[in-house]
Amino acid sequence: YMPFYADAPWYEDGQPASLPEDFYSSSFIVDKMIDYLGEGDANAPFLAYLGFQAIHIPVQAPPEFTANYLETYRDGWEALQTRRWQRAQELGLVPAGAAQPGLHPDLRKWDELSEDQQRLFAARMAVNAGMLEAMDHHIGRLVAHLKATGDYDNTVFVITSDNGPEPSTAEDPRFGPWMAANGYHIGIEGIGEKGSYGFIGPEFASAASSPSYLFKFYVSEGGLRVPLIMSGPGISPGRVDAFAVVTDVAPTLLEMADAGPPPAESVSMDGRSLLPLLTGAAPAVYSENDPVGIEVSGNAALYKGPWKIVRNLQPWGDGNWRLFNLETDPGETLDLSADHPEIFEEMQADYAAFANRVGVLDVPAGYNSVAQVEKNMTAAVLKRNMPKIVAFGIAGLLLIAGVIWLIVKFVRNRKGKA
Repeated sequence: YMPFYADAPWYEDGQPASLPEDFYSSSFIVDKMIDYLGEGDANAPFLAYLGFQAIHIPVQAPPEFTANYLETYRDGWEALQTRRWQRAQELGLVPAGAAQPGLHPDLRKWDELSEDQQRLFAARMAVNAGMLEAMDHHIGRLVAHLKATGDYDNTVFVITSDNGPEPSTAEDPRFGPWMAANGYHIGIEGIGEKGSYGFIGPEFASAASSPSYLFKFYVSEGGLRVPLIMSGPGISPGRVDAFAVVTDVAPTLLEMADAGPPPAESVSMDGRSLLPLLTGAAPAVYSENDPVGIEVSGNAALYKGPWKIVRNLQPWGDGNWRLFNLETDPGETLDLSADHPEIFEEMQADYAAFANRVGVLDVPAGYNSVAQVEKNMTAAVLKRNMPKIVAFGIAGLLLIAGVIWLIVKFVRNRKGKA
């Protein structure tokens, strides 16, 4: 995971692809999709998947998009978290009176930073927002194309994300040599442009996930709860609050396309069609007795009705299971395992059954995914650059040997003259 190659190869139809000089991923991906749509039968149905790089590290955006947000985040991550929590309450996404999750106690406080640091972090967050707006702009170009070709009114759109906000940083000194060797920097000069290795870090990632807790890699709601936006024929405008999982997207599209279930010899689908929710035919597709589990790098969770059990490992968790009621406590602030031991035990058994069914591998005691990624990254970079390291090492030894020889020669000459 995260091998940190010297370059990022792109492929098309299994062959290395060349990129334009003015390459920007969101623009390029939409350009390519428009080209692909023009190559096929205009009357044939199509499935078009756009795997945007936004908003992934390195976070970059054209200056005209970033400019819209340069002052938005100057008051810091605590203020942003509170604003989003308050807005979620206004929208009815969070019940009145629910406890707001604070930032993890090990995270930095905004007022502990220098003014220059605050300006830099606010600019990083501005680029993050600009990258998202740039993606939205280019999706708009695709929408305009489909309207021009007459396909828009018969197209279903699905927009979602693979996880919550990205907490990674490039502040570790060990990351510096790799960035220097590959033309990256993390300073404010030219931030968001080519060569800028943009990131928002765990503090702004935690604030960005508000009203939820934590962020990507972890199974608190900040890592798992993401938007799912669907539009198209037969889908009425509105909001659906029912439980859904990303694995539900494929069976939903199959049913909407009247394509039938996948062949018997294919891998079975765990998901359920969300069409009854989208048409208003049913208030839910999961009952309160349906357990739904997930695991990533030893972090584990299971949902069942309003209940959720959570286990987050280091560095942002302690490895202990907890029980939350998401209906009353969406911020996962109050562990109810001691108050409802029967539910807690039942859901742990449900998780064990899920882990056995899908083949979850246990991680070693004390496992830390961040430390493991850093270890893998260091090993990969050292291995890939070993010839250069050896060459520099030999050159260094020769230089030292030469200096020693000159010193010895100088001392001998002085003795000879004496």
